[in-house]
Amino acid sequence: MERLQEYGEVILHSDRPATSEEKTSRAKEAHILMNTRGYLSWSAEELRQLTELQMITTCSIGTDMIDLTAARELGIVVSNQPGRTAPIVAEHAFGLMFAVAKRAAFMTSAMKAGRWPRMDSVYLQGKTLGVIGTGNIGSEMARLGRAIGMHVIAWTFHASTARAAQLGVEYVELDTLLRTADVVSLHLKLTNDSRALIGRRAFGIMKPGTILINCARGEIVATEALIEALDSGHLAGAGIDVYDQEPTSVGHPLLGCEQVVFTPHCADMTPEGVDRLNDGAVENVIAFIEGRPQNVVS
Repeated sequence: MERLQEYGEVILHSDRPATSEEKTSRAKEAHILMNTRGYLSWSAEELRQLTELQMITTCSIGTDMIDLTAARELGIVVSNQPGRTAPIVAEHAFGLMFAVAKRAAFMTSAMKAGRWPRMDSVYLQGKTLGVIGTGNIGSEMARLGRAIGMHVIAWTFHASTARAAQLGVEYVELDTLLRTADVVSLHLKLTNDSRALIGRRAFGIMKPGTILINCARGEIVATEALIEALDSGHLAGAGIDVYDQEPTSVGHPLLGCEQVVFTPHCADMTPEGVDRLNDGAVENVIAFIEGRPQNVVS
């Protein structure tokens, strides 16, 4: 952030605001916001109170924490960081897949409780990995899957034969992917089209023993339907990094499911990932101030 000092006054708030009022109060005089955590959202009503605001940069790929329609109406430029941490997030999703397949969390918990469980785990080589969403992260997840000998199929909203050849994947219909894949890994951005895309119908199509991985956004999956699929044993397990409520509460119903590996929306939180996102946010700000906005989504 020292790089920004020559461009203007830099104010850092290191703690999370307790209320919407506190949040807007902090940003009232700001011309530019660096939104450093995904759970800090900006609604249309809040943005309209920030009369000096000209630009927001995220420290993320996703932009669903910002009302982009309102930002566009208000003339607020919003920039994100497409692909900047894709290898890091994909590696996290890949790790979750292994942790679920080998029942690492369940076995650890059982042994700490004095048990010695006998339960089959899942052998992944030769299995089918279904990648939903083949942007930067999804395409890297596909590459990692192929690297260990998995057959990779994919679905996206805008599939093409050229993209399939580039990624070395086979695009199929969504129902075909759900019906065929041994592991379903989600890599879509959150939009009205993707919200609750994976619900009761989707879980019903999945074959018994499927593993679900979600490092995209919690709202892409209908939580209640996921819990039902896990508790019934229809799914072999799930690896979850994102939730419909963040931070999750102690009583969040998903936390009671046995065959799940949880991480707290931290897929890009490695030293390398944090450095890349921090650098990217600063680069976005400087580019805007210098009159050459980049990575503009609104």
